[in-house]
Amino acid sequence: MDRFDAMQAFVRVVEAGSFTKAAETLHMSKTTVTQLVQQLEARLRVKLLNRTTRKVNVTTDGAVYYERVIRLLADMDDAETSVSNAQAQPRGRLRVDVPSPLAAMILVPALPAFYARYPDIQIDMGVSDRIVDMIDEKVDCVVRGGELTDQSLVARRVGDLALGVFAAPSYLTRFGRPAHPRELEDSHHRTVGFLWARTGKSLPYAMRRDSELLHVKGRYALAIDDGNAYLAAGLAGLGVLWLPEYMSRRHHAQGELVPLFEDWQLDPMPLYVAYPPNRHVNAKLRVFIDWVVELMAQHAPVAAKGRV
Repeated sequence: MDRFDAMQAFVRVVEAGSFTKAAETLHMSKTTVTQLVQQLEARLRVKLLNRTTRKVNVTTDGAVYYERVIRLLADMDDAETSVSNAQAQPRGRLRVDVPSPLAAMILVPALPAFYARYPDIQIDMGVSDRIVDMIDEKVDCVVRGGELTDQSLVARRVGDLALGVFAAPSYLTRFGRPAHPRELEDSHHRTVGFLWARTGKSLPYAMRRDSELLHVKGRYALAIDDGNAYLAAGLAGLGVLWLPEYMSRRHHAQGELVPLFEDWQLDPMPLYVAYPPNRHVNAKLRVFIDWVVELMAQHAPVAAKGRV
């Protein structure tokens, strides 16, 4: 038994959830993959996988072994990269999860330049604003806006998103232009609520003008948990929006959104790249994080006082 092939086969079965899919990605027969995993279990004298006719699940021992094996395989990949010119470029599959507007407006349009530098990296990009179980879903890193509440993650602050308040012309025609942020709380005005994944609630925004400090959430008829849909609701005139500058820029320039309360200041929204503490920062993850840092330095650099 080739222990490296057996470990790689086991990892692929865990990640794919089936021997058939793992065999396809490894370009092996299902029989070969099955035999490799069986030989690995025999060598270790533990059951790594529970098999049924429909599904393969990792056992408790298998989950512990998986976490150690993926770090070992990543270390081996890094070692080969460091000593061989033929392996000079980071390569392999990277699983990331990013907010939908950031993906559509910044990250995906910039990917051609990333692939020009790192053509051998394959990215599986989940696009969502939900909370991701990074261990169970085998995600290498996430990009998230707002303060991180999960202190178990290793996080790097990569940007500060400037915020503004906006409404569509159709909304202002129907409801009028509010003169003060407090009007969003106690009048006929409406906001579009954004449901944050970590709370399931729409949260207030701190707004400052001179010595005035307000925490404004407003009353909403519609609340949404996806950034692109949130923007679409505002463009449709369904309520007032709080938006990062990168999301509002084009629509403001085209007259589709009108800025409100321009004499008020809002704290920027921090943007983080985060990954589990047991996730090995291999070459491909390292260059991806560095690329996000470079990209956000162009679009929303970290404020000097917020650098970490």
